[in-house]
Formats: sequence, C-alpha cells, structure tokens
Amino acid sequence: MLPTHGGDDPARPAGLRIGHLDLAGRVDEALRVQAVAFGLSEEEVGIRRYIVQRHMTCRGARALGAFTDDGALAGFVYGMPNDRAHWWSTIVEPYLRATGTEHWLDDSFVITELHVHPGFQGRGVGRALITRITDTAEEPRSILSAIDTDSPARGLYGALGYQDLARRVHFPSASLPYAVMGAPLPLLRG
Repeated sequence: MLPTHGGDDPARPAGLRIGHLDLAGRVDEALRVQAVAFGLSEEEVGIRRYIVQRHMTCRGARALGAFTDDGALAGFVYGMPNDRAHWWSTIVEPYLRATGTEHWLDDSFVITELHVHPGFQGRGVGRALITRITDTAEEPRSILSAIDTDSPARGLYGALGYQDLARRVHFPSASLPYAVMGAPLPLLRG
C-alpha cells in the first residue's frame, strides 16, 4: 500500500526517490498507477500494456519512476524523441499544421505518459518526474498532449512553460478532446 504522507525535501517530493524505471519489466505496476490516476478500465489497461511495451523498444525511449522507501511505484513518466511516423504524430499533425505549429513535431522530446498515484498528487511528484526526464533530452523542445480542460495537470504544464499548440484534438480512442502543448527545454523552474 502506498503511504500518503508528504516530504519536505524538494529533491525527494513526498518523501520519494526519483530514478530510472524499467518500465517494460514493471509495466503492470505502472499501469495500476495509471488506472487509479486516470480511471482506466481493465480493457484499456490491456491495450495500454501492449502500447507501453512497444514504445519502450523505440529509439531513445526512457522512463523514470517515483519510488517509496519500500520500492513501490508512486508515479512514472516516459517519453522518447518524436518520430513523425508514430501513431500519435500522425493524429496531431493536421491539427498542428492548421495552427502553423507543425514544426514542433521535429526535434522534440515527447512526454508520452505522466501519472502520479492520487495519494501523492499535489506534492511536486509530477513536476519532479517531467523536469528530470526532459533535462536528459537532447532535443531543444518537448511536446505532449493532455485532456483539453482546466486541470491540475494542465496547470503544471503551463507553469513549466508548455503552451497550447493546438486544442480540441480528437484521438480515435478518446471520448474527450485533447490539447497538444509544447515547451522549449529546459523547462521553467520555480
């Protein structure tokens, strides 16, 4: 069970250790965090298991986790250099072209997923994960997609320097529209 106490050390948000995550090896644990944080059904978890495992074979893919003292996963992030041939890019490209921001698909590090267990949300875990993974990117900018609504996640991304590149983006498997956001690297601090 994940504890819900906070920490005072910003390098260890909520008393957690941030470090490399063998996402392929711990995919089920990561998807349990995502299911609780994002409200996924068992069917959606099964589909995402396949997607995550495939993504982790892509060039430059990497993952970080937020770990409790006993090694449990409290949150994770993963991403990779963008490739226009990937499914996500083919979906968002027409929306970005329409707003004149299509060039963001080149030389960008994509944040594919970022999820924090609800017991640790609001304590700097997401910020620590996304800044740590983008700090290791060779690309000059980062892009991501988030549900197109006012939310703590969108607030965090805005505070880090992400700006809307396209809104009302519709993915075939999603009922809600998304926003595509981009930020120059390194991300803003403070």
